[in-house]
Order: sequence, then C-alpha cells, then structure tokens
Amino acid sequence: MEPWLLPGERVEDLQRGGLQILQKEKGFHYGMDAVLLADFTRAGSRDRVLDLGTGTGILPLLLWGRGKGKTFDAIEIQPDMADMARRSIQMNHLQDRMTVHTGDVRDIRSIVPVGSRDVVVCNPPYGRQGCAIPNPDQDRKLARHQSADGLTPFLTAARWALRVGGKFFMIYPAQWMLEAMEEMRALSLTPKRFRLVYPFPDRAANLVLIEGIVDARPLLHTEPPLIIYASEGRMTPEVAQMYSFHPQAEASCGI
Repeated sequence: MEPWLLPGERVEDLQRGGLQILQKEKGFHYGMDAVLLADFTRAGSRDRVLDLGTGTGILPLLLWGRGKGKTFDAIEIQPDMADMARRSIQMNHLQDRMTVHTGDVRDIRSIVPVGSRDVVVCNPPYGRQGCAIPNPDQDRKLARHQSADGLTPFLTAARWALRVGGKFFMIYPAQWMLEAMEEMRALSLTPKRFRLVYPFPDRAANLVLIEGIVDARPLLHTEPPLIIYASEGRMTPEVAQMYSFHPQAEASCGI
C-alpha cells in the first residue's frame, strides 16, 4: 500500500497533468459541481487562492491542473477529510503550493490575514435545515447540509480574506440565487457574473455559478445557459470537454 493511502481509500486519476486525488471507497466523494466551479472560476497563474470548505481538496487540485492560481489555502472543518486533502497534496508533491487548515470558516481571522487573497472559491453545503433530510453518514451530512446560519459564514470569510478587487466564485442552488446575491451585495461582494445550470434542455435550472468582485460597481453580466445532458446519459459537448479530465467524479450535485 502506498504510504499516503489508508484502508478504505482509493486513488483516482484526475487525468490532468498526472494529478491524482484520494477518495473514500464509501462515504463522501467530490461531485460534478466541483468540476463546473473549477471551469467557471477565473484565476490568474499568479493568484493567491483560498478554498472555503475544501472537502478532500478537489478544487485546489482542479484549479492547479487548469493553470489557475499560484498558491492555495484550503479550510476544512472535518479533521479526517482535511487529513485526506493533505495526503492528496503530498501525493502530488504540491506541499509548497497548497496548505490545508483544519478549522471552521468562522475562524477565518486566525487562519489568513485580512485582504490577503486574490481569489476565493466556495462549494458550500446545499441542504437547508428543515428543507432536506440530513444524511446519516456524518461526513456526507457535514459536507452537504448547512448549519443554521447558512451561507453567511462562508461569505463573511470570503470578504475578510479578499483584497479590494478580489474575486469570489460559488456554485449554489438556483432557487436561492436572489438571496445569495443580496447577501453578497450586503458584504460588498458585488455580483458581477452568473450562469444558470440546467440538467436537460427542457428542465428548469437547478444550480447557478456566481462571480462576485469586492467593491465593484453594480453591473451584472448574464452568461449563456450551461446544459449538462443533451439526452439521457449523454453529456453536452461543452460539459464533456470539462469532464473529460475527471471521468470518475460522482455526479452528486443533483443534476
């Protein structure tokens, strides 16, 4: 067994520059939403990136594989998943580029200095208290179900970490897009660009990709719709191109 691999884990090939990630054989796996967010994110090759709620570290690895970002900090509240993310980073020999912090995003002030990051990415839990049945598997529950204060801790942490003009990227349920954008505006994370995600051409949108910029003027740009499946079991060419580097990802975003 490889030194970074523990019982009950497997190595998945991201098919991008030799990058690999550790995943549990049973339990939470990264989903299609991470692939969509990595594609939507605009980050330069010299940007300092922060990932809020990194899980097993999938977003930093996907962004690095796409040449988006120079250094990465990632925060994860679950110690076992944070440990797995660190071991994935070690497996890819990226310790000098990526740091995983075990902790709560509410403690952002003790994790990174104020205004120190160029880009923040966030794939927050979607399930709301009282709106979804909590998952009995504890790591899936924490990864997919919000706490009582919902999105607020993630947006507050993003605003603390970002410099003026810094960019925030998030994927979120489409039905809660308006309140997410209103809360972003209240924190000066001005929504600047969004793209609705549709599971099929004849279905309603179920996800939205949002970009916000700190202290930007309020001018919102709408991008063309992103359709996931052209027909049952067949991805559209655009999504197939994104996904061709990540064929084993679990499509867990409800599409």
